[in-house]
Amino acid sequence: MEENKVLENVSEEVAETTAPAEDLRGENLNDRVRVLSPGMMVAKRFFRSKLSMLGLVMLIALFLFSFLGPIFSPWADGGTPIKDETPGAPILSIKSFAYIDNEGNEIIAYEMNETIPSNNQFAELSSEHLLGTDNNGYDLFTNLMLGGRISLTIGFVVIIIETVIGVILGGLAGYFGGWVDNLVMRIVDIISCIPTLPIMLILSTTFTSLKIVDIRRLYYLMGVLTLIGWGGIARLVRGQILSLREQDFMLAAKCSGLSTSRKIFRHLLPNVMPQLIVSMTMGLGSIILMEATLGFLDLGAPLGTPTWGAMINAAANMTYLSGYPNFWIPPGICITLAILAFNFVGDGLRDAFDPKMKR
Repeated sequence: MEENKVLENVSEEVAETTAPAEDLRGENLNDRVRVLSPGMMVAKRFFRSKLSMLGLVMLIALFLFSFLGPIFSPWADGGTPIKDETPGAPILSIKSFAYIDNEGNEIIAYEMNETIPSNNQFAELSSEHLLGTDNNGYDLFTNLMLGGRISLTIGFVVIIIETVIGVILGGLAGYFGGWVDNLVMRIVDIISCIPTLPIMLILSTTFTSLKIVDIRRLYYLMGVLTLIGWGGIARLVRGQILSLREQDFMLAAKCSGLSTSRKIFRHLLPNVMPQLIVSMTMGLGSIILMEATLGFLDLGAPLGTPTWGAMINAAANMTYLSGYPNFWIPPGICITLAILAFNFVGDGLRDAFDPKMKR
C-alpha cells in the first residue's frame, strides 16, 4: 500500500502515463511516460492556482483595454485625446432672495441666469460618452484608456531599469565580496535613507521653475524614482549569490576552470531568476501606486496628460468629489485591479517556483 501511494505522488508531479501498467511490459518506458521539465512543472503549478489565473486574466484585460482600446475610440488620435467641440446644453441657474417693500411686506424675488458653454462641458453619461466628458470636452472613457497606457508603460520601464541596475551591482557584490561588497552595500544603505516623497516635492518644484511642464517631467520623476529604488533588488541578488556560490555545482565549475563571466551568467544568474521574476511582479504594483500618488498630489504628469493618478487628482476638488464621481472612481478601480492582478500573479509565481509548495 505504501509503495502504491508513493508511486501515485510521483506520477502526479513528475510523469504522465498514457497506457495501463500491464501494457508497459517489454516496452521502452520513455515511449509511454513523458517526464516534465522543471519549467513545465513550474507552469503546471502556476496554472493550477485559481488566484494566479484570475490575476493573469485581469492583467490581459487591462493591457487590451489600455493599448488596443484607444485604437477603436473616436475620441483618440493615437496617444492624443480629441476634444468634443459640440456645444453643450445651456446651463440655467436660479437664485432667490427676499426683501421688504415700503409697506413692510416680505417679497421673494428670483434671478435667473443662462450660460451657454463653448463646448460639451461635463456631459452626462451617454452612448457617445460612456463616462461623460471633462470641463474641456475630452471623453473621460478615452482618457481612462490612454492613462492606463502611460501608467502601465512607466511601471514596466521603471521595474526593468531597477532590475538591471540591481542585478549588476548586487551580482558584483555577492560574487566578489570584500571591498566591492562593502562599497555596494554602503551605497544601498545611503539610498535607503533618502526620503522619497520630499525629494519628489523638491524636484517637482524645480521642474516647474525650469518650465519643464510636458510629459518629460513625469519621465524625469520616474527616472529619479528608479535610481533610488534599485537597492532592494541588489540586496536580494547579493543574498542569493552569497548562498549559491558555496554550493557544490559552483565548486565544480571553479575546478573546471570556467571563466568568471561564464560562472556568473551560466550558473549563478539562472538560479536567481525565479526570485527576480517574483520580485519584479510584486514591484510593478508598487510603482503604479507610486505614480498614482504623485498624480494625486499634482507632482506627476503635467496638466492635461491623461494618467490614472492625474485623473484621481480631480477628487481633491470638493465639487468633483461630490458632484462628478465619474471623474475619479473609474481610475481608482483600474489602479486597484492592476495592483491586485500583479500581486496575484506574483504570489502564484512565488508558490510555483518553490518546489516545497504542494497544492
